[in-house]
Amino acid sequence: MDHPDDLTVEEEKMDNRTIYVIHAHPEDMGKIIGKKGRIIMALRDLIKIIATKQKVFADIEIAETAPIAKSDQSDK
Repeated sequence: MDHPDDLTVEEEKMDNRTIYVIHAHPEDMGKIIGKKGRIIMALRDLIKIIATKQKVFADIEIAETAPIAKSDQSDK
């Protein structure tokens, strides 16, 4: 990662589902995805294995936009 300070992961919970949304600097997206998607597929597999053992659903998404700053959320 060239920009580790720009990496954030948001956890979105709905019922028994959890989605982890990765926000990263555009230059680091390729490193998160990996060649032929191998890194992101491995991350998804690990998350799904752990979730299955806990009898819940979990997945990872990569966001194309920056996360909403916490100060921006308080305005709504």
